[in-house]
Amino acid sequence: MGEALVKIEDLVKTFPGVVALSNARFDLEAGEVHALMGENGAGKSTMMKILAGIYTKDSGTIRYLGQPVEIPSPRAAQHLGISMVHQELNLMNHLTAAQNLFIGREPRHGLGLLLDEKKLNEKALIYFEMLHLDLDPRVRIGDLTVAKQQMVEIAKALSFQSRVLIMDEPTASLTTAEIDELFRIIRDLRNQGVGIVYISHKMDELKQISDRVTVMRDGQYVGTVPTAETSMDTIISMMVGRTLFETARNAARAEEGETLLEASHLQRGRTIRDVSFKARSGEILGFAGLMGAGRTEVARAIFGADPLDSGEIRVKGKRTPISHPRHAVAAGIGYLSEDRKRFGLALGLDVATNVLLASLTRFRTRVGWMRSAAMRSLAEQNIKTLAIKTPGTTQKVNYLSGGNQQKVVIAKWLNRDCDVLIFDEPTRGIDVGAKQEIYKLLNDLAMQGKAIIMISSELPEILRMSHRILVMCEGRITGELSGAEATQEKIMYYATLRETMVAKGEGLHG
Repeated sequence: MGEALVKIEDLVKTFPGVVALSNARFDLEAGEVHALMGENGAGKSTMMKILAGIYTKDSGTIRYLGQPVEIPSPRAAQHLGISMVHQELNLMNHLTAAQNLFIGREPRHGLGLLLDEKKLNEKALIYFEMLHLDLDPRVRIGDLTVAKQQMVEIAKALSFQSRVLIMDEPTASLTTAEIDELFRIIRDLRNQGVGIVYISHKMDELKQISDRVTVMRDGQYVGTVPTAETSMDTIISMMVGRTLFETARNAARAEEGETLLEASHLQRGRTIRDVSFKARSGEILGFAGLMGAGRTEVARAIFGADPLDSGEIRVKGKRTPISHPRHAVAAGIGYLSEDRKRFGLALGLDVATNVLLASLTRFRTRVGWMRSAAMRSLAEQNIKTLAIKTPGTTQKVNYLSGGNQQKVVIAKWLNRDCDVLIFDEPTRGIDVGAKQEIYKLLNDLAMQGKAIIMISSELPEILRMSHRILVMCEGRITGELSGAEATQEKIMYYATLRETMVAKGEGLHG
């Protein structure tokens, strides 16, 4: 290990109604990848946002290169050499890659009145080449993939001569190939002496990329262990304070139930191509595939968020035209988007309002007043039933952890009593303990006779939870597997089955 870059001691931070950090601590060496783990709400992101100058601490000490420092703003952090790559990227889509890299620091001509685009692009290329990134600095950020945008964020951090790089859930939206490339870049930076804080919920990534793991729970420090010498079971137990059984299989399926949703020959440009399937009562139907395969596009089309070119949807055997989400909701279909903050929640409103958003008409009196006591009672029941961690029904949902925000979205649709529930990446950005609770909830809903459609990019999750698996590639369903016969290898075979192979009839068989 190299010299100590960062040492955090006795850090305290509170938000309205929540103690986010209580005497937390953390240290980072030069030339190491230090993973920071914990359930949602454990305080890991809060601590790193304090280090990055986004939040201010209430009390505690931060030492940088052995000296106590105050970090009142992100600019102050960057000046010290501390940068953070957020899970939700902070880039301006209408600007070029080079302009995003040096926003506010652009090289200028002569008297400083005109932007020197040539020098700007040349400087950007230096950092792209440092990352072995083949990218035109003049390309508009909005035209890049999420993976390339993330590389631009890393290049931006390096342009500040950062010695500390904080990465929050960096692989959440990346494919396997893109993750491999990111890991190569992280190893290169580690070899150059950069200290990297790596926040992730993906347990399998720890062994690949980290040197040490620090675990937090309920805003407090639990322990630090060397990755190579510590089992994943031990780390999970440190995170949740109890033993979890990650390999537990899904609930037994009842007899084949009624077809609650049937999609026939759905078509939408090249993103949905002649897609047909059935979702039955009492089953969890998994949708697998690589990024861009068309799974989310199918879900959005069924929910009426995107228009179809052609095709037919039947609910409980009845033809049901759906051209708007309200038609889907009226037909008993609920959709939990992969982007819960953007499409699932009203972040500025409280917990009670959010859990009742899809069923507010039930509480309206004949004269238009809302029955607030009944609303509060149901919200409190939801909080208890789903074990939502919140100070109360009036807490702003924006202050909840990711796992608890996801539970609020689920409660919203449970109150609507939908027969068909589509879960798009239900555990993305959620810690291992909250995952267990979501898995149990999905199984309970299936046992109640709901038809559950689950879209997931995590193959162990798909294999664990699904009674039946549909695999998509390039907008088509290329394979169907029963839960019993499915393996990661079979799913990946169908997930990479090109159009020419489908035409030869090589898909759709287990």
